[in-house]
Amino acid sequence: MSLPLSTLVRQMPKAELHIHIEGSLEPELIFALAERNRIQLDYDSIEALQRAYAFTDLQSFLDIYYAGASVLLTEQDFFDMTWAYLLRAKQDQIRHAEIFFDPQTHTARGVPFVTAISGIDRALRQGKAELGISSALIMCFLRHLPEEEALATLEQALPYRDMIIGVGLDSSEQDHPPEKFARVFSRCRELGWRRVAHAGEEGPPAYIQTALDMLQVERIDHGVRCLEDPVLVKRIAAQQIPLTVCPLSNVKLRVFDTIADHTLLTLLDHGLLVTVNSDDPAYFGGYLNDNFVAVFDALPLHRKHAYQLARNSFEAAFLDADAKQRYLAEVDAFFALHPV
Repeated sequence: MSLPLSTLVRQMPKAELHIHIEGSLEPELIFALAERNRIQLDYDSIEALQRAYAFTDLQSFLDIYYAGASVLLTEQDFFDMTWAYLLRAKQDQIRHAEIFFDPQTHTARGVPFVTAISGIDRALRQGKAELGISSALIMCFLRHLPEEEALATLEQALPYRDMIIGVGLDSSEQDHPPEKFARVFSRCRELGWRRVAHAGEEGPPAYIQTALDMLQVERIDHGVRCLEDPVLVKRIAAQQIPLTVCPLSNVKLRVFDTIADHTLLTLLDHGLLVTVNSDDPAYFGGYLNDNFVAVFDALPLHRKHAYQLARNSFEAAFLDADAKQRYLAEVDAFFALHPV
């Protein structure tokens, strides 16, 4: 049976590979946690906080993002935040999620590393048991801080290696090139962790190149500016290096003026392994299905693109071969019922 395209993309099984768990912290939960932890916010209402979400660039978003994270103090806070995301993921037909978290955002406030990771991990385990959502946790280093602090964070993480599948690099991209973190990524590679990095969002295509060459990352988060370098595009296509693209985020942070200006279709037409993701959904106006519906409404995308993007989300995931094949088979079965 043929479904309307917007219904198809909402109902198809999918994975999310670029979600900052702190960026899923909705204003209502921020205020609830602030009250629970007796924290005085700079905003007197949920509406006032939402009005502050008029970002002009990445840094203006990060200022609000870090302020929101200040309400996270206890293991239960981190559990509640993660559980709220997983409930929404279930609604969006997400079968597998690879979740970023920023330990430095919390340890800098005196919150122990173990507090943050234990709350998140407990929610992820419960999400698998009760919601059927598999997941993996990716620890990100804040690139605006010195590499020495990233190395110290790595040492803090070592007792919890079994809770972490990989490492990433996020925060302010401008003036913080990937090579700044070559030593810590080399160490993580020795530990057998998977590696990703934000590059080519606000930063130039050269940052994508150095993330691949010097950090030896396996996925590029964002990466939309690769199109400015045709040689780089050919490399990414030939090596099938996944790009975790976040359309609503790109518009909210002024990478593109409107969704209609987004280059998602161009990236697909170049044969790139593109995935759609929500980034920081509480701040950028939508979770994963909202991103899918937005781009399918605004761009000349068709059922064949929906099928490709659903498959790409699992192809790009850090899943073992058996799990990947199970999820891909589910995608194929879904689209067999709803032909492209």
